[in-house]
Amino acid sequence: MRGRVAFCEPDSTVTALSRMHTRAAKDTTAIASDFAILPATSAREALRIEYQWINAELQAAPIALFLHEGLGSIAMWRGWPQQLCDQLGMRGLVYSRPGYGHSTPRPRNTVWPVNYLSVQAHDVLPALLEALRIGPDERARMWVIGHSDGGSIALLYAASFPRLLAGAISIAPHVFVEDISLQGIVETKAAYEHADLREKLSRFHADVDSAFYGWSDIWLSPAYRTWSIVEELRAIHGPLLAVQGHDDHYGTMAHLDMIAARVPLARLVKLDACGHSPHRDAPDALNAAIVAFVATTESG
Repeated sequence: MRGRVAFCEPDSTVTALSRMHTRAAKDTTAIASDFAILPATSAREALRIEYQWINAELQAAPIALFLHEGLGSIAMWRGWPQQLCDQLGMRGLVYSRPGYGHSTPRPRNTVWPVNYLSVQAHDVLPALLEALRIGPDERARMWVIGHSDGGSIALLYAASFPRLLAGAISIAPHVFVEDISLQGIVETKAAYEHADLREKLSRFHADVDSAFYGWSDIWLSPAYRTWSIVEELRAIHGPLLAVQGHDDHYGTMAHLDMIAARVPLARLVKLDACGHSPHRDAPDALNAAIVAFVATTESG
């Protein structure tokens, strides 16, 4: 399925980021976070993870789990998870990954490994679900919804744990590295170091340099140039909706086309005049696509 909806004017990378973080600062509602402790493993130290429940009173409802972007956190989502959960009639679970928000910061002078997104999908996310006592039955009804880096994590989780989710929504995911992505990150790094982006991002992260350089350093490293999860997509057999804007400044439609080629049952929505963040640029179109997809899947 391909949706074509005009909602926003194309922006340059830096201008779009500036507007995005300014809007987030204005619209964020202060809600107290809880924290989960993930026990240490042989591969990592113990982690303190910031999380929040949405519609917590709906104990019998399925969970919609939200995975934020590469510079995101709980606060960066603004009100979109609440809006979508209300339309879906679901509980929501949002959390800040290690290095972001008020979760355990990235150790200084540490570069994330090339497989850092896989680590999040295969280790940190399952460990968080265990810590929150979300068992297999609840996970089997859970929808995993990710944006950008979070969209990639959603794909990796769906490929690795096919029986432990109801379906995945992947918004502007990365499945390999493109020149447009690297150029966008170079421009963003210049804005962070020489303009006001650092100040704006500091509203959403206890250690803003942990968040920013954790993201930019690995993406701009030579080792990351060959990163790809394209072949892992073949392991996805459950419901999958992939969404992207035609004016995405961090990636082209080649990502969605790769997904379609390797996951034949995936449904695609491609939005006109929409950038890297459909939940900000075209929330009505995005919500309608997700609600319709979930309803069709559950009725089928």
